[in-house]
Amino acid sequence: MTSTSDITIKLIETPAELEAAFSLRIRVFVGEQGVPADIELDEFDTADDTVHAVALLDGVVIGTGRLLPDVDGKGPHIGRMAVERERRRDGVGGQVLSFLEQQGRERGFRQITLHAQEYVKSFYAGHGYREVGEVFEEAGIPHREMVKDL
Repeated sequence: MTSTSDITIKLIETPAELEAAFSLRIRVFVGEQGVPADIELDEFDTADDTVHAVALLDGVVIGTGRLLPDVDGKGPHIGRMAVERERRRDGVGGQVLSFLEQQGRERGFRQITLHAQEYVKSFYAGHGYREVGEVFEEAGIPHREMVKDL
């Protein structure tokens, strides 16, 4: 197990880091979970106000997530959280999530919404998110909307 102190969480700064984050998402969501490739990368990925974060271990991207300032008038939204399979349960996802929440606070956001896959909603609940509404399908996977006050 890697110590979380060996991991750096930061904003994406280079095209290579962004490409590595996209590659990780494709491996996790398309390769592992069967999300259609044509919907994994979207217009929000290149929007000027999207905040992309990465977790680095020895300069290699092992985790990623993004923060959107507003989605469909519902306010700030965290999504596309992905961690390399062999690094899951090492605390990487929690570090990326906390980093994105701090980015939200710095931008004046008071609440963040996310769509948690049903099987990982307890991860988000453990980070202070509460369930809102009923289970719904997104990309063929059961999800639950969750929110957190910042």
